[in-house]
Amino acid sequence: MRAESVETTETTETTETMGAASRSRTDPSVRPDRMARVPWGVIALFVVLSFGLAWLVALPLWRMGADAAGYSLWFGVLAAAMMFTPAIATLAVLFITRAPRRQRLRFLGMWPLRPARRVVWFAVAALFAPLVVVLASVAVSVLFGWVQLDLVHFSGFQATLEAQLATLDGDTAELARATMPPVGLLVALQLVMVPFGALINSVLAFGEEIGWRGWLLPALLPLGTWPAILISGAIWGLWHSPLILLGYNFGLTDWRGVALMTGGCVAWGALLGWSRLRSGSVWPAVIGHGALNASAGVIVVLAAVDSPLDPALAMPLGVSGWIVIAVVTAVLVATGQFREDRQPQLAPRRERSVSASAAPTQPPQRVE
Repeated sequence: MRAESVETTETTETTETMGAASRSRTDPSVRPDRMARVPWGVIALFVVLSFGLAWLVALPLWRMGADAAGYSLWFGVLAAAMMFTPAIATLAVLFITRAPRRQRLRFLGMWPLRPARRVVWFAVAALFAPLVVVLASVAVSVLFGWVQLDLVHFSGFQATLEAQLATLDGDTAELARATMPPVGLLVALQLVMVPFGALINSVLAFGEEIGWRGWLLPALLPLGTWPAILISGAIWGLWHSPLILLGYNFGLTDWRGVALMTGGCVAWGALLGWSRLRSGSVWPAVIGHGALNASAGVIVVLAAVDSPLDPALAMPLGVSGWIVIAVVTAVLVATGQFREDRQPQLAPRRERSVSASAAPTQPPQRVE
């Protein structure tokens, strides 16, 4: 009777352990990288801090105006600095409100990087996938007549080079022209360097992604996968307002530019958010964001010199990008890639075998 009782107890404990492990994969309140409910007050603090700091960083650009000497240089410096404001807001909510209160690196998707194979493969895919999406958006723009390409003489890129050479003195410009490789080779190098540029841009992209996909997206997940992705993407787009209202990206200085940027960020946020949730790690989103920034200007390299180029239509954050991402997202949805049961966590806890742990330890036998 005693042996049967012990066996029954061990079976019950094993079943409870398996049930707890199953609940940890499906119940957001059990997982260490999820919150039981949306912390709206903390999210409001995060938004106020990230937006407020962004406007503060961009304020010198508004004061000096686009005609001021050195404006372009300052624009690049301050735009890069602005990318770290979501990271500062994330640190604030982590240490002021202490949300979440446990395993913060795991909640942010930063560490541990286990299982390593999944994280690495998603990161490698994120390094190249944005360039594929951007090239597909270029094809859509050609299909709808929004841009004309020159894939023989690359006249648009050649005109850009000539404009840059015109800023040099005569002798230097002539020497540069004499030693410059063929324009086709330069275009090929531009495309080959995109993945390397993505890694460099990822340093700045980390400042944003640790906020948008690292903290904000998981904090919104109690609403469901799609509400969390769409809301975080919209907040990401609106955060760009200090630069967009100066004409950045779309050449528009009113609500239209902000609306276009918000639409673009919602679209790209779906892909970056998917990479975050599907891998359990924020690093694929960081690399994907860097790859987007590195490849966004490819259409300028390929366009003909006299081709109309409306950023609202032809650029990857514009309508052509929305169309391509809609198709890609539809495929991901159809294959179940956004299902909640396919959103793993980093370094899932390895349950110890109950029967092994419950087994009594036998003293070593003495050998005569």
